[in-house]
Parts: sequence; structure tokens; C-alpha cells
Amino acid sequence: MNIFRLAGDMTHLASVLVLLLKIHTIKSCAGISLKTQELYALVFATRYLDLFISYISLYNTLMKLIFLGSSFSIVWYIRRHKIVRRSYDKDQDTFRHYFLILPCLLLALIINEKFTFREVMWTFSLYLEAVAILPQLVLLQRTRNIDNLTGQYVLLLGAYRSLYILNWIYRYFTQPHYVHWITWIAGLVQTLLYADFFYYYFQSWKNNSKLELPA
Repeated sequence: MNIFRLAGDMTHLASVLVLLLKIHTIKSCAGISLKTQELYALVFATRYLDLFISYISLYNTLMKLIFLGSSFSIVWYIRRHKIVRRSYDKDQDTFRHYFLILPCLLLALIINEKFTFREVMWTFSLYLEAVAILPQLVLLQRTRNIDNLTGQYVLLLGAYRSLYILNWIYRYFTQPHYVHWITWIAGLVQTLLYADFFYYYFQSWKNNSKLELPA
């Protein structure tokens, strides 16, 4: 494992911890899109189908368990926790995220590295992860009221994918025959979706002002 992969994993983990900190400590999910969290739960559920049948390393297994457990627990908090769910703004979080699932599934059935159930589901998870942040970004644009923890959560998610791109570049030049076009293109699309958020986040940081996205 290279430094970019490790940094990407730790950044991804940090994003989850920031979100759980907000939900568990403040007892609020204000500014958080349930739609995005449901998509991430589906991403991890379909990506880690090999959890109990394929062992790579203790690190790999732990990370899978953490991301699976945290994604479903966040969805539960927002949907079921008697205090947290009161702060969920369902009137603003109206992105029709179900419309993202079918196109990603159809694309996975058509474009994949091997036409097997697990491979198609893994490819589906890549396509879905690439666009899963859209409901969250739309919600932030609508509310225009982004607290520090929510802003840091989205920033860390974008940074995680950016670091993974550096990991792929490093592996391309250091490992023979390392070519994964589907993973690369999906990751690039996902990173580009964060570009606008990155710009306004760093503008607010530079000017020491409140983070706001244009409507």
C-alpha cells in the first residue's frame, strides 16, 4: 500500500467520523442529505459482497466493516433516532435519488470487466458512488446555510477521492499492467463534481467568511 492510498483511506474515514461526531454529539443532521447517505449505504452493500468469502488482510476487512456499519448507522440515525430525525429537512432534501440507481445499474450491466454477479455489482457501486454526492450538493445549494462540520464532511469526501486519483497515478507508473479504466473514469467524474464546492470552500477559508454555495 502506498502513501496516497493510505491517506485516501484515512481521509475517507475522517469524513465518516466528522459526520458521526455531528450526529451523535450535537444530535443534529441539519444540512445532511439522507438521499446521499442511502446511496452510500447501497454503494458499500454492493461493493463488499465478498466480505465473508474473500480475505485480503485484516486492514481491508476492518475498513469494509467500518464503512458498511457507519453508512447504515447514519441512515438509521436520520430516519429513526427520536431527536436527530427532527432536524432532518426533508422539504429541502428532495433530489430524486432513485433515478440515479437504475442508470448506474444498466451501465454496469453493459460496461464491466467481467459479466458475473459480483463483478457487475462492484462496477455498479463505482458508478453509483461517482454520483452519490449529488443530493448532498443540491441540498447545500438550496439551504445555503453550511455549518463547519457539514462543510468539513463534504471537503474530506472530495479529498479522499482526489487522493485515490494520485494513488492510481502512482500505481500506473510503478506496477506493470495496472490499467482500470472503469475505476479511473468513475473516480474522475466523482472528483469533478466536487470542483465547485472546493472553489467556494477555499474562497470562504481565504476570506475568513461563512461558506455559502450559489443557488
